[in-house]
Amino acid sequence: MKALANRLRVAVALAITAGMLAGGAEAALVQVGDLVLRADGGFRPNVLPRRAFAPIRFHGHADLSSRSGAMPPALQQAIVDFDRDGLMRTAGLASCAPEQVADSGPEEARRDCGAAIVGTGRVEALVALAGLPPQATGSALTLFNGPRQGGEATVIAHAQMTGPVVQTFAILIPVERRRGRFRYRASFEVPPIAPGLGSGALTHVSVKVGRRYRAAGKRRSYVWARCSDNILETHGRFTFSDGTVVDGTVMKGCRARR
Repeated sequence: MKALANRLRVAVALAITAGMLAGGAEAALVQVGDLVLRADGGFRPNVLPRRAFAPIRFHGHADLSSRSGAMPPALQQAIVDFDRDGLMRTAGLASCAPEQVADSGPEEARRDCGAAIVGTGRVEALVALAGLPPQATGSALTLFNGPRQGGEATVIAHAQMTGPVVQTFAILIPVERRRGRFRYRASFEVPPIAPGLGSGALTHVSVKVGRRYRAAGKRRSYVWARCSDNILETHGRFTFSDGTVVDGTVMKGCRARR
């Protein structure tokens, strides 16, 4: 029974993470065993063309906690699929490689790769070193347009925790183009926090995504959307260190421009 519980899968409608979801009306609340997840998101503008694509900006946040008050399980993997009515364009946009910011703090990373910033936010975590109670820590979060790999776009998620241990994250997130119901898939492994010294778990992620820029004399946008069927749909699958999997789809309404 314990092994079965640790492999529990829950299908829910939610808006979550890393701000990589579009949509937003009411916050979602998911409780699985001891894990409690609260999330919300939104995008602007909400009125969009039915056939053509228009620039948008979107935001989201997620909070992780436990019913018992203990440190929640660590998020280990995230897979997010984006509706075919969303579009990413990076033509003419500067890029930033992980190694350029791998040893940098948030301010230095944003200064060195400012032309590649596509999103900003914050991450928070609990860190428990051996023999010590968990301590809260946090960092500014920056999303950079990453180098293309095999013709596909990537995103670099950068943050630096400074207490109780110093740890820099520069996570490369591939954004794979797909056929069918969803146009893109972003998937990544979440590195362990304080490896070899203790344990850690994310407790908060928030982000705002959107970049307007000029290239080749034209005004451009990093993210675009249309409203072909009055719904923008996103699917997420999130795996935690205790075996819990939260798997669900969020559908958010939009209005087609006449």
